[in-house]
Amino acid sequence: MEKTISEIKKEFASAGNEELVELFAIYGDDSRAGVSGLIKQYQKKLDKLKKERERLEAMRTYERQYEHLGYVCGIDEAGRGPLAGPVVAGAVILPRDCEILWLNDSKQLSEKRREELYGEILEKALAAEVGIVGPARIDEINILQATYEAMREAVGKLPLTPQVLLNDAVQIPGLTIPQVPIIKGDAKSLSIAAASVLAKVTRDRLMREYDKLMPEYGFAGHKGYGSAAHIAAIREFGPSPIHRRSFIKNFVDC
Repeated sequence: MEKTISEIKKEFASAGNEELVELFAIYGDDSRAGVSGLIKQYQKKLDKLKKERERLEAMRTYERQYEHLGYVCGIDEAGRGPLAGPVVAGAVILPRDCEILWLNDSKQLSEKRREELYGEILEKALAAEVGIVGPARIDEINILQATYEAMREAVGKLPLTPQVLLNDAVQIPGLTIPQVPIIKGDAKSLSIAAASVLAKVTRDRLMREYDKLMPEYGFAGHKGYGSAAHIAAIREFGPSPIHRRSFIKNFVDC
């Protein structure tokens, strides 16, 4: 007895990728439009997955180049530019051939996707840590030095010692581990992309917590960056304890 389209649809929906290929062969000669539509739909899904895996393989180029040295650690930061809140650095060591689909530079991802990837990164990474440097310290030593400090902190907290660091564009002073600065590294290296997601999600969560304490500034929305609404709030309410005085001196007296 010929299966109904509804029954075939359930087969496709529950099939794994290898099983899909088998279903294509089984139902490839079925002339019903509903069945051919299902095959086209799931073929597109497999094509999309193939392209994504090719993209991820290209993002393993630096990891492949240096993995013979031992643990390869990606480093990136979030929060160098905001007027308020900390700068956060991430440090991530991924296993060889680790697959985290849709992992990319955190700036290219939606907040929902970043949150999903954050959990997967922590689950799959051999080691993953963050370093956090607050606004008072940023004012004291400047944002660049504070960023380096956060990066050193993240690396220092790792339970494994990396043999090489892949950094997003910078050379971190004060570390003896060999470093490879990569321009736009968060879009070229899986490890750096993972570190960028770790840092961004950690910082965004902190800013949402600050928003609960100081809702008048709108930190949950702009995350401390210099939006018009944020600058207006600083002028109306004055600086909060998490504002970077060295960043807002053009807007208010501090």
